[in-house]
Amino acid sequence: MIELLTYGDQGWGDEMLRGAGMTVAVALLAYAFGIVVGMAGAAGKVGGGSVLRGVLDVYTTVVRGVPELLVIYLLFFGLSSAVMKVASVFGYTGYIEVDNFVIGVLAVGLISGAYSTEVFRGALQAIPNGQIEAGRAVGMTGWQIFHRIQLPQMLRLALPGLGNIWQLTLKDTALISVTGLAELMRMSRVAAGATHQPFTFYLAAAALYLVMTTFSQTAFQRAERHFSRSVRTASGQPAP
Repeated sequence: MIELLTYGDQGWGDEMLRGAGMTVAVALLAYAFGIVVGMAGAAGKVGGGSVLRGVLDVYTTVVRGVPELLVIYLLFFGLSSAVMKVASVFGYTGYIEVDNFVIGVLAVGLISGAYSTEVFRGALQAIPNGQIEAGRAVGMTGWQIFHRIQLPQMLRLALPGLGNIWQLTLKDTALISVTGLAELMRMSRVAAGATHQPFTFYLAAAALYLVMTTFSQTAFQRAERHFSRSVRTASGQPAP
């Protein structure tokens, strides 16, 4: 069992670690994309018009309401066709294939963005209106109110939810193995098929996922404590 997980031609340790690196890369890019989508979506839901709010409601409802694997399949089989149709408008009729890495980042990022939108929306609405009115009363512009009052508090309030979304994003990357991208789950499946030792490699994959999620949880807990230092409870003590 140990020999199968070593480096070199006789083992699959290096392939598994490369797969874990690909998993982290996809998760980080998808999470960053989801944060951008989430902040824009929350701003649209809180301060946008009825049409924009309706579009965003459809987006968050549909993406959160269907299986994540279905979202990945829709992009995997439909994105290249959509890009080719757009390209044909400009006179290009050749075949265009979107890279599996790009599909994975977009798919997982859109899923992450739907959940991030609701987390940021809740955080924005939790900020007392009196603070916004006070900012206007002293002559702050809309950007100054957002930058100095809303954004710092929104990030602090949203941090616990964003930590959960990161964990989900990290684990959702396992689903993109269906596209053939050589991430951790895909490499585990390949190694299991080549050696006929599925338990060994799926157990190793579980251990690697557990290491990544445990490290992530610790990092977010420290971030929460850091950003809550200035928050005082009713007793006058810092928030835990």
